[in-house]
Formats: sequence, structure tokens, C-alpha cells
Amino acid sequence: MSKIALVDDDRNILTSVSITLEAEGFEVETYNDGQQALDAFNKALPDMAVFDIKMPRMDGMDLLQRVRQKTNMPVIFLTSKDDEIDEVLGLRMGADDYVKKPFSQRLLVERIRALLRRQDAIEGVAMPDTEENKVMVRGNLSMDPLRHAVTWKGKDVSLTVTEFLLLQALAQRPGFVKSRDQLMDVAYDDQVYVDDRTIDSHIKRLRKKMRMVDDEFSAIETLYGIGYRYNEE
Repeated sequence: MSKIALVDDDRNILTSVSITLEAEGFEVETYNDGQQALDAFNKALPDMAVFDIKMPRMDGMDLLQRVRQKTNMPVIFLTSKDDEIDEVLGLRMGADDYVKKPFSQRLLVERIRALLRRQDAIEGVAMPDTEENKVMVRGNLSMDPLRHAVTWKGKDVSLTVTEFLLLQALAQRPGFVKSRDQLMDVAYDDQVYVDDRTIDSHIKRLRKKMRMVDDEFSAIETLYGIGYRYNEE
């Protein structure tokens, strides 16, 4: 049973979403603000979390920044209808997805399940020892899917689930272009719609993380109007 943390200052949302998730077989923990959630996470981490952005004491952005210092667990942001800047910023900071309020609880459940499936795949849960699970080396890049481990020139790079999958998809075939639609298929379930800006935001954050260990990193090339390509160095 996966444990889901819900962090929102709206008690009605906490109550209704908790009922829905528990009916779907999840264990749910609820918190009214970011500080309360962080205190609990310092004792024991859930399997994934859903954060509202605007909360008292500690907002979702600050909470995400602190959480990313210790874990890559999947995180979904809840955003208001007009918070496009917050959505992009949240993705750049390391959120895996976002859902706009008011939202369909069925959609939220599907996105939670999609992220948990990807997390299980990366961690090698109940996965056979196939070619896809073996360590992949492409020039200076090494990726171990079973351990969710990435190194660049021998230096560790910490990636979220979505960032890992996007980099893996690009690096599997160096020199070949992946369209945004193809990358969406890699990173999201068919039932989950995201726009081009979401993929672009993930790629920008992925590049930023790679450049933290190598400021000359340029292996991911943008082909404007087409997509992205990994160039083996």
C-alpha cells in the first residue's frame, strides 16, 4: 500500500481527496501547511506527495526546495487556475507534475498512479533483468535504471523520476531527434495531458542539474519546432 502525503490549507480538499485516495487503496497522511508536513517528512518519508503552492507558514515552493535536499520522491503541485508562472517555476525546482484547481479527483488519482508506476520501474520493483534495466553508458554519461543512479564524468547527478526518464529516452539513441510528443509518451500516461511547456521545463531543469557538475555540458540539443536530441560527447 503506497503512502501519499496531502499538503493543503483547504480542509475540504484534504477531506475529499483523502476519501477518494483511501477508496483507491492508498494510505493517506494530511497536513495543513508546509512546516507541519516537513516536520513529519523529517521523521518518515511518504512514497509521494501532493503539495498546494499557496499555504501559510511555509508554502509549497519552499517545502519542495527543502524536500529536494533529501529525496527525489515524486511530487505533484496543486495550482490555481492562473498560476502559470508558479507551474513553470515548480517544475524547474523539481516537481514532477502539476494539477490545476478546480480539478477532477479521477485525474489526480491517475497522475498519482502514473508517477508511482514510473517510480517502481526506475527502482526495479518486480522487474526482470532485461536489457532495458542494464546500466547504459553514452560517452560521459552513465545511467543505472535499477538504482536510479546517474553520473556525468564520474560525478553523481540527482534527478527526479521524470528527469531520469527523459534523459534515458534521449540518450538511448544518440543523434536521433525526439519530438515533444514522443517525450510526453515517455514521461506521462496516455490518460494524462500535458502541454509543450511542461516538457520544456523538465528539460531546462535537467540541463541545469547536469551543468551543476559540468558547466560545459551541452549534450542535450534543442531543435526549435522539432524537439530534442542527445549528442554523445
